[in-house]
Amino acid sequence: LSADGEITSKPMVLFLGPWSVGKSSMINYLLGLDDTPYQLYTGAEPTTSEFTVIMHGPKLKTIEGIVMAADSARSFSPLEKFGQNFLEKLIGIEVPHKLLERVTFVDTPGIIENRKQQERGYPFNDVCQWFIDRADLIFVVFDPTKLDVGLELEMLFRQLKGRESQIRIILNKADSLATQELMRVYGALFWSLAPLINVTEPPRVYVSSFWPQEYHPDTHKDLFLKEEISLLEDLNQVIENRMENKIAFIRQHAIRVRIHALLVDRYLQTYKDKMTFFSDGELVFRDIVEDPDKFFIFKSILAKTNVSKFDLPNREAYKDFFGINPITSFKLLSQQCSYMGGCYLEKIEKAIARELPDLLGSIGLGKKPNVLSCDVTGCGETPKNRYRKP
Repeated sequence: LSADGEITSKPMVLFLGPWSVGKSSMINYLLGLDDTPYQLYTGAEPTTSEFTVIMHGPKLKTIEGIVMAADSARSFSPLEKFGQNFLEKLIGIEVPHKLLERVTFVDTPGIIENRKQQERGYPFNDVCQWFIDRADLIFVVFDPTKLDVGLELEMLFRQLKGRESQIRIILNKADSLATQELMRVYGALFWSLAPLINVTEPPRVYVSSFWPQEYHPDTHKDLFLKEEISLLEDLNQVIENRMENKIAFIRQHAIRVRIHALLVDRYLQTYKDKMTFFSDGELVFRDIVEDPDKFFIFKSILAKTNVSKFDLPNREAYKDFFGINPITSFKLLSQQCSYMGGCYLEKIEKAIARELPDLLGSIGLGKKPNVLSCDVTGCGETPKNRYRKP
């Protein structure tokens, strides 16, 4: 299961997209950091080469990635597994901002389509996947001049499969185009993304310019302003829903643990069935690990339990798993029961089927729908300059 730090962490908002589309500018704007010592560096060239975590702290402070990963109380300690090269590309910034008491922002290096992953010096896609799996809201930001969908972006959308409800598409710098041109670009963006997001309900697209400058004259100012307010309400809703998201996150992990336990149990049972007094245990188990389908290991789990075939792990992963954890070190699930404590598997199944859903239901009952509480979320500290416009 996840570390306690992940379960108790604040909701995370992840910013993804091509380089120089305005991801860092958007964070500066949402937090009102422009022209303050806290602002993130921005520019026309690819400027963000690190994964930058913007979180709350009593005073402005930069934290090196190696320090963040070494602190087990933080939710970022699992990032250590991506190696020291990556940790040099991870940075934390603590800012004394009210909104950050409720949410953490993560800025990512821009996607550069002609760059191979190896050139980054760390597993970029794996790191992105780690953040995607934990994000409560994922802003994929585009600008009108960077709509080309190349290999790195395609790979990213493949990684976003199953997280469609968390994705919001941002068409940024919208006031740089005349209305007719903007409509063409909006259509082109949908055309590019349609093959990558195969869902009945397309993600919400926000069209605006998320930075503090005045909108260009003769553009759709009212529309852009409404889009901004909608996006802030969306962000607020995610913050309000953070407890539900955490419970759902824990349940998702519990389902994975249950499937893993069932599979290990099945591998072990198959091994015991095939072993005789004269068998070479190593050879018997190698045969099972090399071709689990010959022994119906995965099919038997699907046939006997309410496991979705889409949740089954990769067969290859179990070669690695048993390479590190010998099969003889496990006990059958049926032997892991006690008179007082019950059975481990029954406990986890009860948590998945009843306890966690009941907990979700009890939280939902106490909520008032669509009430925006700025006292709670600190949304009063969102940028004020835009609202001075006539």
